[in-house]
Amino acid sequence: MGSRRVAVLDRGTVTLVDPAAAVFSAFDLGPARGDGVFETMLVRRGVALKPEAHLDRLARSAALMGLFSPPLADWARLIDLLATTHADGEAALKLMLTRGIEGVSDHTAVGTLSPLAPDVLEQRRRGIAVVTLTLGLPADLRATSPWLLGGVKYLSYAVNMAAQRHARALGADDAVFISLDGRLLEGPTSTIVWARDGTLHTPPLEIGILPGTTQALLFTRADAAGLGTAMSLGTVADLHAADGVWLVSSVRGAAAVTSLDGLRRGDAGLTPTIQELTGVTT
Repeated sequence: MGSRRVAVLDRGTVTLVDPAAAVFSAFDLGPARGDGVFETMLVRRGVALKPEAHLDRLARSAALMGLFSPPLADWARLIDLLATTHADGEAALKLMLTRGIEGVSDHTAVGTLSPLAPDVLEQRRRGIAVVTLTLGLPADLRATSPWLLGGVKYLSYAVNMAAQRHARALGADDAVFISLDGRLLEGPTSTIVWARDGTLHTPPLEIGILPGTTQALLFTRADAAGLGTAMSLGTVADLHAADGVWLVSSVRGAAAVTSLDGLRRGDAGLTPTIQELTGVTT
């Protein structure tokens, strides 16, 4: 299994296990129904980046789904154990929490560590082509319909992965979801950020999108670079009119959008600054 690692968190004990070993029962409600939550963070030279932000979001997602979650201190020990096994370069560390086996256990908690896919580093360096795809919902529906799990990073990512495959079939690298009423939402695995006249914009959480940990860090640090920040109900037209557009995520960092729906676009030379502020550089 190469440099892949797997750790199991069980009743306060963190254990590294054989990456080829089974850690989920066929009856576990995670693989059976996608009933669980997850987080993915970047590990660089043996150190996980912004683990506290990811653990806070994991706890929030678990609470919104009514999931039992082990104490955050136990998760932190699992993160440290996995991260220190990857002393060189970068890797992706993923935490998975499921509802466990119905009638048998109340949760399953697992962490994995794996090398980055080659295209992640390439997209960070060269930028990405993006297409807009409808999510089929009004912008405010998820925020007022908690059963749709807006803002929750849940395990069932089939639609998100299908969107990325469709984008690749169209000759692009990734996608941005658009609401039925034409509002910008988020990428399948990222937050959308655009710059206009010295201000960074991103859609507001009130429309039910996932809180982006990397976007939050970027906005916290933006003032030091002379950039303003705003939560904005944007449209595709706003992206075309922007000085720069980025899809921002923990593992890929800030990837500049170089093409939007087939139209080439620039970044006004801002990408190095944006990447530096996110802490994930090429």
